[in-house]
Order: sequence, then structure tokens, then C-alpha cells
Amino acid sequence: MHQLAAQWIVTLLRERNIPFVICGGLAAQGYGAKRELNDIDLFVPGEHFSSVVQAGQAYISKAATHYCEEGWDLTYVQFKYEGVKVEVGNAEYAQIYNAANHAWVLLPIDFSRIHTIKLLGLELPLMLREDLIEYKSILSRPVDIEDIQAMREQA
Repeated sequence: MHQLAAQWIVTLLRERNIPFVICGGLAAQGYGAKRELNDIDLFVPGEHFSSVVQAGQAYISKAATHYCEEGWDLTYVQFKYEGVKVEVGNAEYAQIYNAANHAWVLLPIDFSRIHTIKLLGLELPLMLREDLIEYKSILSRPVDIEDIQAMREQA
């Protein structure tokens, strides 16, 4: 099902020439993590966010708005396609919670810092391994620590 959901969102974005970068568990899988995916996480530039929301309107399961939860402070929308959650974040002003410093820090999303890899039958632009490890280290949730260990073993 993750393959169908990934194909849906990638097609939606590419048909509209919207840049995107895959992060989270799917990106970690691209670098060797083996844990089961909870969802598909990606970012788009702020100027394209409303277009994505509009294009995927029929599949919205969590409204496009600002959320501050689970170590994240950002604007995102959650779609549900074939039972799979697809979370698209607005890269503008996205912040994550630094577990060590107990402070919110800006999460810089650079759409030129990607590594394209074939995953789920698609060519996907992943956040660079070092950027992914850095943000997962800052969050330091159990799932992030698990991903970091797996990515480092595969490096």
C-alpha cells in the first residue's frame, strides 16, 4: 500500500512541477533502516503548499494548518491514500524540538541537498543522509534513534 500512496503523491507533485524532498522513515529506509513505515513524510516549498493541498483535497484526513506536536512545529496536511498516511509539510519556518536543549530550532529544508534513489518502485529525492541523521539526532525520539543506528550501520 505504501507503494500506491507514494506513487499517488509523487505523480501529483511531478505533474505540477512542485519540488519535494522525502524525509522521515521512508528516507531512512533509503539509507538502510528496516523498520516498518508508519507514513510517508515529505516537504514542499512554502509557495507550493496550498497547491498541494488543493490538488489532494479529496484525500485530506487532517486539515492543512499549523500544528505543534510530537517534536514538530510546522504547517502540514495529512492525506490518506489507500489507507496510508501521507504527510506533506510546508518547509517554510518548520521547527523541531531539540530534546537535549529543550528548545525549538529551525529545520532548514534545502531542496538542492538531495540524494535520488529508487524506492517503492519510484525515483525519489531523499533528504541527504547527514541532514536526516542531524534532524533525527535533534529530535531523539526512540524511532529516530532506531533509524540513526540502522543508517550508520549501512553507511
